[in-house]
Amino acid sequence: MPTSEPPSGLEEFLADPDNAVLDLAAAVPRCAAALGVPQAVVYLADLQQRRLIPLSDDAPAHDVDDSLAGWAYRTLSLRVEESPAGGMTAWLPLLDGAERLGVVAIHTPFLDPALLRRSRALAAFLAMMITSKRAYKDTLVRRTRSEPMRLPAEMLRAFLPPRTIGNTHVVSTAVLEPAYEIGGDAFDHSLTRTALHATIVDAMGHNLLSGLTTAVALAACRNGRRTGADLPELLETVDAALGQWLPDQFCTGVLTRLDLASGVLRWSNCGHPPPLLIRDNRLVDKALEREADPPLGLAAPLRSTDRQVHETRLEPGDRVLLYTDGVTEARLADGSEFGLERFADSIIRASAAGEVAAEVLRRLIHSILDAQPARLRDDATILMFEWQPPGR
Repeated sequence: MPTSEPPSGLEEFLADPDNAVLDLAAAVPRCAAALGVPQAVVYLADLQQRRLIPLSDDAPAHDVDDSLAGWAYRTLSLRVEESPAGGMTAWLPLLDGAERLGVVAIHTPFLDPALLRRSRALAAFLAMMITSKRAYKDTLVRRTRSEPMRLPAEMLRAFLPPRTIGNTHVVSTAVLEPAYEIGGDAFDHSLTRTALHATIVDAMGHNLLSGLTTAVALAACRNGRRTGADLPELLETVDAALGQWLPDQFCTGVLTRLDLASGVLRWSNCGHPPPLLIRDNRLVDKALEREADPPLGLAAPLRSTDRQVHETRLEPGDRVLLYTDGVTEARLADGSEFGLERFADSIIRASAAGEVAAEVLRRLIHSILDAQPARLRDDATILMFEWQPPGR
């Protein structure tokens, strides 16, 4: 039956210095009690977003594709079911901004609006705790891995931003496989008050040197971006860094900048597959295809021309896809390539079904992996961003 709203104990929870050093699994029940929420269990999505792994050892894992917990994760919505032990279980998504972290299960005899508000507040607070702790809490990292990770992949993943970022005007999301064996692929995206910056790179090879090349390229790109460099200066910064520190290494890539107010997209293609534009649930043929520049890492004296920066204006709802050739060249069970048309069609079908952008890419990369007779022959990375202008 309904109860009156208890006074919040969150201030006391935060003020207690002992809570700051608690393991997350131990902090969850204390935080729930402080907010007046009954039993709560946190589930984190594994690295490949196939399973939801509980932080507590006495709770079972759930499949993302075949459970009510997975439904809450996939759709970013509340789901409620009757509990076998009596009462009910409410599943709430754990979100850090636009990034899906997992779900939290609230086991309770009843669910009224007041308890639901406190449960949502708990989910928001736990998401912030998880984000703040996972950078240095190896227990969280181990929970979300199902196999050992190779050294090049460990190094590159330390450089990657969250899979999904966004605000009311734009969302950018990415996936990268094989999750535990990546060697030269990487992505980066960042938001400022006025723009989205999105980058994808692919270093030749599949070893530690490939990973180092990609890491230097990403670091140089971020360094230039954070000092206010525009796209031409960013390209020069990456070329100079690779030329100085890894003079025999190169990587292909696409660097983009989207103005959030106007929808003007500027980009440079350095030896990479051209971006794709999906508008009104159809692929706009060759909309962003331009003559590619040489790969990143070539100093200006070795190039015949300066780097080119292209420009176009997006329309509301446009989706732009950056990808590496490991996606389109992936082999299906019958030996055929996944191909560009099948790739674009998969995105269009999922978008037309109303799935959120991060779920579109999760399903797509799993369909590629599940169709493989063996492991991917090359890294496969996809980054997609969607623009909605202010006022819509």
